[in-house]
Amino acid sequence: MNISLVIIFIFLALSIYLGVRARKGKDMDLEQWTVGGRGFGTIFVFLLMAGEIYTTFTFLGGSGWAYGKGGPTYYITAYGALAYIMSYWLLPKIWRYAKENNLMSQPDFFVSKYKSPYLGVLVSLVGVAAVIPYLVLQLKGLGSIVSEASYGMISPTFAIWIGAISVTVYVMISGIHGSAWTAALKDTMILIVVLFLGIYLPYHYYGGFQAMFEAVDKAKPGFLQLPDKGLSVSWFNSTVLLTALGFYMWPHTFGSIYSAQNENVFRRNAIIMPLYQLVLLFVFFVGFAAILQVPGLKGTDADLSLLKLTKQSFDPWLVGIIGAAGLLTAIVPGSMILMASATLISKNIYKVFVPSAEEKQIATLAKYLVPVVALGALYFTFQGGNTLVALLLMGYSLVTQLFPALVMSLTKTNFVTKQGAFAGILSGVATVAYVTISKTTVGTLFPSLPQSIQDLNVGVIALVVNIVFLVVVSAATRKAVAESQKEIIA
Repeated sequence: MNISLVIIFIFLALSIYLGVRARKGKDMDLEQWTVGGRGFGTIFVFLLMAGEIYTTFTFLGGSGWAYGKGGPTYYITAYGALAYIMSYWLLPKIWRYAKENNLMSQPDFFVSKYKSPYLGVLVSLVGVAAVIPYLVLQLKGLGSIVSEASYGMISPTFAIWIGAISVTVYVMISGIHGSAWTAALKDTMILIVVLFLGIYLPYHYYGGFQAMFEAVDKAKPGFLQLPDKGLSVSWFNSTVLLTALGFYMWPHTFGSIYSAQNENVFRRNAIIMPLYQLVLLFVFFVGFAAILQVPGLKGTDADLSLLKLTKQSFDPWLVGIIGAAGLLTAIVPGSMILMASATLISKNIYKVFVPSAEEKQIATLAKYLVPVVALGALYFTFQGGNTLVALLLMGYSLVTQLFPALVMSLTKTNFVTKQGAFAGILSGVATVAYVTISKTTVGTLFPSLPQSIQDLNVGVIALVVNIVFLVVVSAATRKAVAESQKEIIA
């Protein structure tokens, strides 16, 4: 066993220890398990939400896209910054309503606002369908990181099994408390590792950032710009819009909102978090540095550019530390996803169809559903296919369909009915499902349209379909409700 693998396993053991120890002194009822008793301050909420930024998607997918796609990669920095700006006004309203109504999951919010448990079932199904690709992303990344950093001594399949079992154990025991404690370790490590790699590698191989970009541009003219077709300006703008609106629609991210002590936590975080996005640039610099140093990586192999350049550049002990940081980027968000998915299924699906179930039974069921969800994600993980960024964008297209109904529910005069919200979400998700399965693009649907429209992210098209159905059905059902009320009065 080489030193790199030893270091990785030490950090894995440490994360399990922190995750399990987080339970100490707490009665793990459903509220403690899912939202930490609503007692997290600015630092823990920051770590949980920062944990959603620095995942394997960032660590491997961000550098992989810089390596394989070039200029379009910068959409990743743009959408997070916009989402944090919106959070200054959006999250305090969500937290305040959740606090007043004792909500514990994302579907609870929709159920309470629209007085429809079956809308909660739909939101739960959308949430689970969206986070499965996100969890697959984490597991795929985990397998790649451990296998590469161990110099092939551990296979990706074995690494994925070990990681999934480890996360499952501490999530069942400690819930969101375990995620928060391990997030503290992860964010500290990833910040140090990313800054080090993003500065050292461009200077080591090229003599500086300017020289690196000049070398890449000379070797691949136009690579650092947005292309005229495909991942063009219109794709960039529509993708930034889609992902910014969907940023807080992930069920595990939405659930972490409830864990705050007060609404000012979000305002403080909204000031800090856009600056934290700048760290992503150093991830991209590693991908750009790898273009000429480890050439020839195609398809999903582009996601390995950071690890391959790391192995080429450093001694095994340092590779082990970098691999351990990457491991933690999979474990923390993976634990949040498992917990949120299990909570949705138990509280917002099972409870609807078995209304006699008590909260203690729901809490127990949620914990036992964690390994079930993990096994489902493992199945899809081993089916292969798709780069890490493609998996994330597919999930974003789904969760963003929840945004119109959510944002309208926060207005003083919400004209959207529960039927309209249901129709909008369902039509949007159906559109995403169709274009994903058929691999349709706007360009294939409407080849005669201008290129700028053909390049739009299809998730935005689904969002437009969503809004049309939401408005039309709400108008029709609101009129019907008003007429029925008049008949009753008469």
